[in-house]
Parts: sequence; C-alpha cells; structure tokens
Amino acid sequence: MSSDAVATQGEGNLQHTTIVRQKPLMTMPQILIMNFGFFGIQYSFGMQQTAVNPIFQKLGAEGHALPLLNLAGPITGLLIQPMIGAMSDRTWSPRWGRRKPFFLIGALGCSICLFLFPFVSAIWMAVLLLWLLDASNNTAMEPYRAFIADKLPPSQLAKGFLAQSFFTGFGITLANISLFVFQKIISGGTDAGIPYWVFGSFMLGAVCSIGSVLISVLRTPEIPPTPEELAAIQAKKAEGGGFGKAIAEIKEAIVEMPTELRKLALVYLFQWYALACYWQFVTASLAKSVWNTTDTESAAFDEAVGWTGLVNGWYNIVTFSVAFALVAFARRRGAKMVHSACLLLAAIGLVIFPHLDNKYLVFIPIIGFGIAWASIMGVPYIMAVRMIPSTRYGVYMGIINMMIVIPMLIQSLTFGTIYSSVLGDNPNNAIMFAGVFLAIAALVMQWIKEPPIVRDVDDVGAMPMAGGH
Repeated sequence: MSSDAVATQGEGNLQHTTIVRQKPLMTMPQILIMNFGFFGIQYSFGMQQTAVNPIFQKLGAEGHALPLLNLAGPITGLLIQPMIGAMSDRTWSPRWGRRKPFFLIGALGCSICLFLFPFVSAIWMAVLLLWLLDASNNTAMEPYRAFIADKLPPSQLAKGFLAQSFFTGFGITLANISLFVFQKIISGGTDAGIPYWVFGSFMLGAVCSIGSVLISVLRTPEIPPTPEELAAIQAKKAEGGGFGKAIAEIKEAIVEMPTELRKLALVYLFQWYALACYWQFVTASLAKSVWNTTDTESAAFDEAVGWTGLVNGWYNIVTFSVAFALVAFARRRGAKMVHSACLLLAAIGLVIFPHLDNKYLVFIPIIGFGIAWASIMGVPYIMAVRMIPSTRYGVYMGIINMMIVIPMLIQSLTFGTIYSSVLGDNPNNAIMFAGVFLAIAALVMQWIKEPPIVRDVDDVGAMPMAGGH
C-alpha cells in the first residue's frame, strides 16, 4: 500500500515537486548489495589517489607540475556530473530504469581505462587516459548518489549514504593494498619505467569496476516513478532541448539553491582543496621524511610508493570500520557536529604526519584522516537531501559534486605556485598545509544551520537486519 504526499518548493513559475513516499524498508543486506557497485567505482578512485601521481613522476613530471596534471578530475567532474544528474532526472525506462544506465556506462569506461593505464609510455598518454578515466568515474558516481535518495525512505538515508562510505573505504583499501602486495611478488618494468607490479593492481581494478556494478544493477530494481513524477519527466522530454535544456536546469537549480547548501559549499572549498594536496604529495612526503629521498628513480622512492599504498589502505580500513557508527553519532549529536569533529581529527593527524620518520608510526595520525574520509563520503549528504526537492535529486547531487571539483580545480591552478614560492618545494609542508585547511573547514561547518531530520511512517528507529516490508 502506498501513501504519497506532494509538496512544492519555489515561487512563481519556479516550483518543483517534493514527493514524500512510503517507500519499503530495505534490509541491511539489501542496502549493501545496492551499494556494492560503489566498491568498484572507488577502487578506480583509489588507483588515482595512490598510483597515478607516482606514474607521472616516473615519466618525468616535476612536483610543482602535479596539480596541473591532475586537472582532469575537477574539470570532468565540473562538466559531467551535473549534466548526468540533470539527464538522469529526465530519464525513465521500464526496462533500464532511471539511474542504472548511467553508472553501467561509466563503470565500463572505468574498466577499459584501468586496463590500458599501465601501458602508457609518455606523460601525454597518462594525462589523456586520466581524463577518460575521470570522465567515466564521474558518469558512474553521480547517479549512485541520487539512486540512494530515490530508493530509500528518509529513515534509512543515513544508512544508505554511509554504506557508500563503507564501500568507498573497502574499494580504496583493496586498491592500495594490492599495490603493496603485487610489488612483493612481481618484478621488472616497462621501458618507460612503469613497474610491472603496477599492472596487477590496474587489471584487478578493471575487473572490480564492471563486476561490482553489474551485481548491484542485476540485484536491485529501481522504484518506478509516481504518476506525478512520470508526468514531470514526460513534460521535460516534451520540452526537448537535450544538453541545452540540462544546462538550463543546472543554472536554475544553482539560482534556487538553499542558503544552507551554499554554506556547505564554503566547507567543501577548504575540505577538498586540502584532500587534493594530500593525495598529490603524500608519496613524496613519505619518501622525504621516512626514506630521506627525493629521487623518483631510486629504489627508496619505489618503496615509498608501496608504503603509501599501505598507509592509504589503512586509513580506508578505518573508513569502512567506522562508517556505520557515524550513523548513530549523527542521529544523537547531529550531522554538523559529527562532521566538524571528524575534520578536526584529520587536521591534527596531517599536521603530525610529516614529522614522523618511522614508517610504522605514520599509521597512527592517519587514523584521523580515515575517520574524516568516512564522514566526508556520507555525513554531508545526510543533511543535503533534507534541503532539496525529491524530483531534483539528480541535478542537485551533480551540483554538490561541482562543490567538490571547483575547489580541486582551484587547487590545480594555484597550488603549484604556492608549493614553490611559499612552501619551499617541500612535500612535508604541503601535507601540513592540507591539515590547516581541514581545520578551517571544521570551523566553517559550525556556521551551517542543520535542517531537521525528515521522518516518515517507515521510520522505526532501528536498522532492519532481515525481513522487511
């Protein structure tokens, strides 16, 4: 039995429908299967975090050039995710669904790019493949956020988004640990200087990317739109306009963006600028502080690359270990307080991290970063879905991704100069800089007025472990 209520947001001609539906509760295994595809998508992201920048350096890139070489991520995210979000809002097929076609296409693209990546022999080839890989990743990732909001009742949204945090940690952990393991069992390298052990990690990622998404797609049906939603979709299709109409929708949604969502954008500015700094310079920082080397051709640097895989794998183990605990904390203390506390833990850890010269001790401060990463991938979305109309989940999830990639784009364009002129070309200073920016993000988070928790008739206040209705 269904009980739907319709509300509108906006004034004049700018009204958009929020439909409060009685969606069936899902069991925890169902929620995990639904989100399993995120595992493969995030394996791909893990390879970008840990392996791509060392490959750039192996091919001759200087440290100050790394931000510019990483422009692919922010630019493709800026262009593709909002567009895919708007297009998926306007899509419904009784056979293929609304969101699934997009993350299937994206996952297939990720698999192809991961397979080809270790064969690069020049920087331009690596950069081109990074652009294609990021475009595919963004095509797959954006509809997954909206898929959660489509599928789960309000009482289970926190579990859904933090299940994505769990698989984010799991996927990136496997990617990073695979680098360390394959390094121990595979020797040799290409003429371009790419070690053969890197091939194993990328090939495994190619299988995980498409395989995990297929499991989710085949096991989780989408909820058909209500008559009101279907009428809205058909009306948008009748208007036509294609990409031009999608761009117009994005512009309109930005104009109508809720005030508190605008404040979240400021948090994201500092948060994601900092994260980009960490991912780009963590390997070089470890090489300098622990192995006392800046020579990218040395065996010590190769060891630092493998150890970075373990460090990043460890913080992602922390991520999937604490992801679901954050659900309870967010319910008791509020999502705003939880996210601020997590960011502060990460800030403290990154300030300490580059001062340690023992490769085992570096695992301690990075725990805070892992806790923050779990929060970053789930907690802000718990608040965001309370701020936006249900018929615009796709476009607003794309806009939230713009709030992620614009800071990363700014970082790519500005940090090379900061790194050389202010931080003395010292990767340890780059990591501490990231810690300071995370602390600022934690403080700005307190400026947000958290919206009330939305509850419906399905809110039983407990996580169903079996059965369901």
